Order: sequence, then structure tokens, then C-alpha cells
Amino acid sequence: MWKHEITARFADSDLLGHINNTALPLWFEEARTPLFRIFVPDLDFKKWNLIMARMEFDFLKELFFGKEVEIRTYVLKIGNSSFTLLQEAWQEDRLCVQGKMVAVHFDFKKKKSLPIPEKIKKMLAEHLVRES
Repeated sequence: MWKHEITARFADSDLLGHINNTALPLWFEEARTPLFRIFVPDLDFKKWNLIMARMEFDFLKELFFGKEVEIRTYVLKIGNSSFTLLQEAWQEDRLCVQGKMVAVHFDFKKKKSLPIPEKIKKMLAEHLVRES
């Protein structure tokens, strides 16, 4: 599991004083940086080899401005050319948002998926969990 702390900005909140649901995709993406480094260690966009194929969210509890949010990232499944992540947003020891995303190892020049190298699969497997 990777953990990442987020400090909510005032701009992330809505008129009800909650964190707007549009902030979560950005927060989850920011928390995936260690994962991105497995595929592209220097984060050079010219070498980028991942695409997002699917993203979904379950908003379980409200998140509030002015309180730290911890994003936890787990690997749920590793396929031949894709993998599935589970991400969670926690605030004050409460699970507030869960999200799943599927990413594909991709060759942008050839416009096709690529097998995930075994070395990378092993690194992903270090963060593998079962879905509860």
C-alpha cells in the first residue's frame, strides 16, 4: 500500500462546506505518483506508457476542508497488460471515498497495449490486496 497526505484547498470545497467530488480524481491521481515511477522512474512524459481505461468512485462519507486526508492506494489485480487499483480517502479515521481504476501499459506510437514486464509485475505485487 502507498499512503499520501492531502491538504484540502479552499477551492476544493463546495457551497455546503464539503470537499467537492470533482477533487477526488485529482487527489487520487496525485497519490499514484509512486506507482507511475514504477513504469516511468523519471516521470518523463516522452517515455509515458500508461493510459487510464476506467475510473469509478463510491462516496461513502463527506470530506471537509481544513482537515488532512490520507489517500491509500492498493493493487487489486495484475493482468497481462492492465492492472486494477483500489484507492481510498480517509479523514479522521473514517473511510470517506473508495475508487477503482484500471490502467493499461500502452505504446502510444503503435496505439496498442503492451504486456507488463515481469519485473514491474513483481513490484506491483508488493502492494497486492484482496478486495473486501
